[in-house]
Amino acid sequence: MSARDGPRLTVWLLAGVVLPAWALLALWSASPWRGYVAHGGWGDAIALTPLCRAIPGGDVVVPALATALAWLLMIAAMMVPTVLPLIGAFRRAVAGRPDAGSLVALLLAGYALAWLAFGVAAHGLDAIVRSAAAASPWLAGHAWVLGAGVLAFAGAFQFSALKYRCLERCRSTFGFVNSHWHGRHPRLEALRLGIDHGAFCVGCCWALMLVMFVVGMGNAGWMLALAALMAVEKNLPGGHRVRTPLGLGLIAWAAAIVVAHA
Repeated sequence: MSARDGPRLTVWLLAGVVLPAWALLALWSASPWRGYVAHGGWGDAIALTPLCRAIPGGDVVVPALATALAWLLMIAAMMVPTVLPLIGAFRRAVAGRPDAGSLVALLLAGYALAWLAFGVAAHGLDAIVRSAAAASPWLAGHAWVLGAGVLAFAGAFQFSALKYRCLERCRSTFGFVNSHWHGRHPRLEALRLGIDHGAFCVGCCWALMLVMFVVGMGNAGWMLALAALMAVEKNLPGGHRVRTPLGLGLIAWAAAIVVAHA
């Protein structure tokens, strides 16, 4: 992989990964299996009953795999564009190596693993919350309280020190690659670099991703809006300034929900 392959790699990632992920999510959202990509449908195995019956423990395994696949598609659609600067910096660091292509693939795999781990935790927490809501008549009738709480928390997180530190690490792609890539154990270092950067990216964006649980997983419009905001915040000059108006906007949104139901 030479230095001239950078634009070609970016085009390939957009055309071969990001756009197909958006297309598959759109098709999936319009299919009978849309529950696995839309909030509230996880664990509903009715649409995949024949497959569930054919696999031991299928009632648990099949919905879990379908949900994980839907989450990975959302990560490919929303988060891969935000990591293009890191891929570019790493590609330049490994330019000329015969295994450069596989190292970039390992970087992406590590990044996806970090977000997949967050997805598992987020879906588990959501299942607990929905179970508690089902057991509480008051909470079931006041679901807006949960939505307002998530929005207020996501807005407040925009002003936290953790958000600032993680965002700065995400934006310092050259320094990040320089501190993680030494070339002594190339495959392990590439995977570890992707995991570590993904962890900082999760630390920076996880509260915004929780907003998807309020507005509806699989909602293409909100996915595009949040993806654009995270890309601006992480990649553009001055993008770190977005966190303040975004935080205020989320808190105002939460307050508006409370006022509307008061």
